[in-house]
Amino acid sequence: MLNEIKVTLSRQEIIGAVKSMNKKDRDDFLEELLAATSPEYLKSIKEARSDYKAGRVKTHDEVFGH
Repeated sequence: MLNEIKVTLSRQEIIGAVKSMNKKDRDDFLEELLAATSPEYLKSIKEARSDYKAGRVKTHDEVFGH
């Protein structure tokens, strides 16, 4: 049985809470939010990990020529 707590927050309250986080916590939260709401985002992460494991990667110099 799931227990639920419903909390009503305004958009401004959520924005204020996110702004008050330190940078690492804010970055982690935003990444988790993207993962929870975007199947495409999760798919892109899986594809990138697969490419990396298969060696389908380029160095910064190869891409940008520096």
